[in-house]
Amino acid sequence: MLPRIDSIKQIRQKIGITQKKLATMAGVSTSMINQIESGRSQPSYETAKRIFESLAKLEGESSSHTVGSFCSKDIVKLKPTNTLHDAIKKMHQTSISQIPIFENSEVVGVISEDGIIKHLADLGESELKNAKLSDTMDPVPPIVDFETPANVLVPLIRYSKCILVSKKSKIIGIITASDTLKMME
Repeated sequence: MLPRIDSIKQIRQKIGITQKKLATMAGVSTSMINQIESGRSQPSYETAKRIFESLAKLEGESSSHTVGSFCSKDIVKLKPTNTLHDAIKKMHQTSISQIPIFENSEVVGVISEDGIIKHLADLGESELKNAKLSDTMDPVPPIVDFETPANVLVPLIRYSKCILVSKKSKIIGIITASDTLKMME
C-alpha cells in the first residue's frame, strides 16, 4: 500500500526539489507531476509507486537509517492450516499482536488481534478453535526492501498492522508500530 497521492506535493516540497527533478527521477513528464499534485490526474499504481520510490530515495539521502536496521529478524510465523486458537495462543506466548501467515517460504496473509476480534464476533467463541487461518487471515501486509530508508515507514504503518522486510526477494524481517516508535527515539 502506498501513501496518499495528495501527499506527493508536501513530501516534494519538504525535500526541496522541483517538479521537473521528481518527474525526471520517476520517468514521467513534469506536466504529469503537476496534474497529479493539483488533483487533475490520478496516476496508475506503477507510476505512483515510481514517484514514491523516487521521493523515498531523495529523503533517504538525508537519512542514513534503513528499514533493515530497525526490523525484527526473529519472525513468528503460522501456516494457513493453523487455527485462530493457535494464533491466539502464539500471540499470548510471545506478546505480539500480529503474525504473518506463510505457505512454505511465501507470505500469504497476516492475522492480527483486531482481525481475531472481528472473527470472534462473526464466529462465536465455540467455533474459534476450529476456524482456519486460511479462512480468516487479512491480505498480505506491505513488503519493503531491506535498504529502504526508514523514514518511509511512518506513512505505511498507519495503514497496516505490520510491514515485512525482504532482501533478495526473501522475507527476512518484520516491522510493527512498536518498532516504528523505537526508530523515533
